[in-house]
Amino acid sequence: MPQNLPEPVIVADNLGIHFKRNRRRRRNFKDLFAGQRRRSRPGEFWALRNISFTVQPGEAIGVVGRNGNGKSTLLKLVAGVLFPDEGSVHVSEGVAPLIEITGGFVGDLTVRDNVYLTAGLHGLSTREVNQLFDEIIAFAELEDVVDTPYKHLSSGMKVRIAFAVISRLDEPILLVDEVLAVGDKAFRDKCHTKIRQLLAEGKTLFLVSHNEKDLTTFCTRGLYLNKGELVADGPIDEIIARYNADNESASKSSEP
Repeated sequence: MPQNLPEPVIVADNLGIHFKRNRRRRRNFKDLFAGQRRRSRPGEFWALRNISFTVQPGEAIGVVGRNGNGKSTLLKLVAGVLFPDEGSVHVSEGVAPLIEITGGFVGDLTVRDNVYLTAGLHGLSTREVNQLFDEIIAFAELEDVVDTPYKHLSSGMKVRIAFAVISRLDEPILLVDEVLAVGDKAFRDKCHTKIRQLLAEGKTLFLVSHNEKDLTTFCTRGLYLNKGELVADGPIDEIIARYNADNESASKSSEP
């Protein structure tokens, strides 16, 4: 008899989301001298459409595609930050989202206060944060600025504290969007070690990255998004090869 598979932790069914935009006609010199005003015409575009896939517990998924093709939007839908306009996405476990560097952090609050705020928003009690606080600050290497307003941190420091907090949430699903590309090599190595630890513990990883080394190191499966559609779903090596081939073909076709 076939072995029963575990219930998927993420199910996307015909998922779609669109955004509105204004299309403005550029003015020329005649318009300027004639005093003609630009007219805005409302429109919309589908950032994602017809997206269907499932993710099993403990899978490590890499999401690839050119900029503007819906990768970050997909992670935000999985995280519950955005809501679909058609179809559905069901997430049966809690998520630890590292989607935007400044997401959930308040500029005027200190690093200390932001740790308590962000961890609390994700369900940790004050007592739990007390127990983790020194570990979080040490991982981020921010002992000297712990009482400095968050807005005064460098972009690298912001990444470090965000990763330090989110990676210590006891959630089964980790969502990571490009943040590993920011920061120095020493800290990226620390992040890589932490991700390996989380995967060894059976966590599920959803990683958006343009870094092939990161994708092949952590992920076994890939999703390839192109123009807001899921064009391929398979082993990560095959997905990267197809993505690169498409990019090379597109580059050649645009050459004069």
